Amino acid sequence: MKKLRVGILFGGRSGEHEVSLLSAASVLNAIDKARFDVVPIGITKEGRWLTASDAERLLQGKGSGESGSQTHTSQAHLRAGDPEATPGAAVLARGEAVMVPPEPQRQPGSLTPFQSESGPARRVSDRAINVDIIFPVLHGTFGEDGTIQGLLELADIPYVGAGVLGSAAGMDKDVMKSLFQAAGLPIVKHVTILRSAWEAAPKKLQKLVESNLKYPVFVKPANLGSSVGISKAHDGKDLAPAIAEAAKFDRKIVIEQGVGGKKQKAREIECSVLGNDQPEASVAGEIVPGKEFYDYTAKYVDEGSQLIIPAKLSKAETKKIQQLAVSAFQAVDCSGLARVDFLMDPKNRKIYLNEINTMPGFTAISMYPKLWAASGLAYPDLIERLIRLGQERHEEKKRNQYSR
Repeated sequence: MKKLRVGILFGGRSGEHEVSLLSAASVLNAIDKARFDVVPIGITKEGRWLTASDAERLLQGKGSGESGSQTHTSQAHLRAGDPEATPGAAVLARGEAVMVPPEPQRQPGSLTPFQSESGPARRVSDRAINVDIIFPVLHGTFGEDGTIQGLLELADIPYVGAGVLGSAAGMDKDVMKSLFQAAGLPIVKHVTILRSAWEAAPKKLQKLVESNLKYPVFVKPANLGSSVGISKAHDGKDLAPAIAEAAKFDRKIVIEQGVGGKKQKAREIECSVLGNDQPEASVAGEIVPGKEFYDYTAKYVDEGSQLIIPAKLSKAETKKIQQLAVSAFQAVDCSGLARVDFLMDPKNRKIYLNEINTMPGFTAISMYPKLWAASGLAYPDLIERLIRLGQERHEEKKRNQYSR
């Protein structure tokens, strides 16, 4: 029985490029090399797919060797990095140059868990990527939004995580909220506006926001992650600059009413979900931001934020959050993994579903794996479980008939 050949796909063109490097380094270090052959596949910020040796350079923060391809933020500057795991991950120097032309296998066969197809070549073309499954450790735009998933679907390559629909719906905060609302899940009041509409009539849209929401409000790009482009507007003076910042990153801007008051901030609770058709929820954890809210800088650069696992909640509150997390996962037709984020009003302890992340940060010290570790599933076992779920989902999809 041959080892399963796993492609770890990382980097990408999004604003979360550096976070992806950290996640990939941790996965590469922790994955069971006795059971899996690992092929690191890097994508530069310019969108160039790298050979294995260049992928290693990217993980080390050295860029691809081409002019202008240096990473903008070294992983050494990101608090989320695992300093012990990263050097170990970076010494992997195996694999080959890769491409992903949308060519399915000529004779797709059923793969048993951790068993490769027999024969020297797995793919039709010599140019094609030579792996059994892809683990896309890509966050944000072009990685978590259904685009890479669509490419892998065309190529008939199994992959870890949500499909095209689940990824796209989970990425778009406006669509996500509509699906949550349709499923009867509790969300905060919000208004969605278009960048073009704001540029054409800012005063009119500010009145629209202020007639529907009370300050403070949070202003977010609809399609982005890691809290990039998010601002808190305390009053009317803050609103326009906050919208201008969010508009740099997306044509749709979501404005949400803040939870809690000036003296008491909302509690930020997170729960990890794992599975396909029968997902399970982890214990809940709480983030106490070192800043006013848990933005990109608080997550990855500044010290001071605290992760409390398990969160200090009653049994009933924990159970409710776990149920809501699974319901949110199902509402966007997710699969594989997701981290579901909640806000709790500190006064009445009312729980609001904030958002779902279909490819959350995946370093050994990120919230998603830490919540599963606290639930009894260690990091290397979690990686293996996700690979199994990716295979399971691919096999289930092969049962579909695409012609009469």
